[in-house]
Parts: sequence; C-alpha cells; structure tokens
Amino acid sequence: MAKRIAIVEDEPAIRENYADVLRKQGYEVVTFANRKEAITAFKTRLPDLALLDIGLEDEVDGGFELCRELRIMSTTLPIIFLTARDSDFDVISGLRLGADDYLTKDIGLPHLSARIAALFRRTEALSSPPKTDALVKHGKLCMDLNRFSVSWNQMPIDLTLTEFWLVHALARYPGHVKNRDQLMQESNVVVDDSTITSHIKRIRKKFLAVDEQFNAIETVYGMGYRWLDD
Repeated sequence: MAKRIAIVEDEPAIRENYADVLRKQGYEVVTFANRKEAITAFKTRLPDLALLDIGLEDEVDGGFELCRELRIMSTTLPIIFLTARDSDFDVISGLRLGADDYLTKDIGLPHLSARIAALFRRTEALSSPPKTDALVKHGKLCMDLNRFSVSWNQMPIDLTLTEFWLVHALARYPGHVKNRDQLMQESNVVVDDSTITSHIKRIRKKFLAVDEQFNAIETVYGMGYRWLDD
C-alpha cells in the first residue's frame, strides 16, 4: 500500500508542485492550504508523513501549532518542516515542537525525496519483529528498542524517534566519535549539520531536565560527538 503524505502549504503553485513530484514517486498525497483544514482531516485519518510550512494563510506560525497538535496525536508520525524561514530561532522552535527534520524551500527535490525515504525506513523499523538484544544499558542509561523508550537513572526521557535513534547511534559504542555522516547512517536520518546540532542540543536539554549533572554527550569539535560512560 502506498505511503500517504500530507502537504500543508498555503501557496497553491508550490503545494501542487511538491504533490506532483511525490505522486510520481508512488506516494499517495493529500494537500491542505491551512491548519484548520488539515487538523480536521487528521482527526479522521493521520497521514504516514506530514510536510508542513510554518506560515499558513492568516496564521504566521500556523505550522508550529499544527506540529504541536500532530505530536499530541502521534509520537511516531514523521514530521518535516518545509519553509522559506531559515532563522536559527525557527529551526530550534520546529525541532523543539517535535519535528523530525527542518528544511528550507531551496532544497533540491532529490534531496527532499531522500529525507522522506529515510524517515519511512525508520518508521518501518517500528513494525519489525522484536529484537532479542533490545536493551542497551550503559551506566544510568537504559534504552529499550522494542518499546522505543529511554530512561536515565530510572527516570523516563521523552524523546522523539529521531532523538531516540541519535542517542542509540552514540550510546551503542561509548567513547567512539561519530561524525554527521555516521550518525545519519546509523540512525536512518538524512539531515544537515545545523539540524544535527539542534537535535543534540535538544537531547541534552531533556536529559538535563532529570539530571542537572548530565554530561554523557561530548562534542568533539571539528569531528562530531561521542557518548561517555559514567
């Protein structure tokens, strides 16, 4: 069955251009011009992936609000922002609300397609048979790959799927430095340097919320990141 992608974009020409390209790649595509239309439809049926602009008709930050509402409806739905807004504040805001990726509209269509395909590969892992080696434990960290749950010192950490796989990519081999390409390959995401940086900052913030002494993720400047054992 074809994957269903929802595009929420208020510019008709842009909306239909993306829809046409994705349909030619075999996806089922539904389109919406504003947040209210989209959320009404999503309450009946969620898509398999949502592609959101931020400014939607008379709502300057309508896409942010829609992302927040979608994330309440599903913690695993892949969400990508595709927008002309490229400030660091907007990128951080989008990822903080639970988006898996943040792209600007100057991205090439092949690159966009690659990111969508990577997110679908990752969501398919959710329906894979349970793994026998599903627990990753290092010091205070415990990850359950069957339940996609994470705890630190027995306190649950609420991570998005993207954040979960990034932590897993780092924590599998403590002490090993992982560069951007390695993190993408091992966590099944296709993102740029700034997006990786934003995700790492957000992950650190979530761990620090339960342990103000948390310092297990080390930035190795010019090289990448590594997980430090206690």
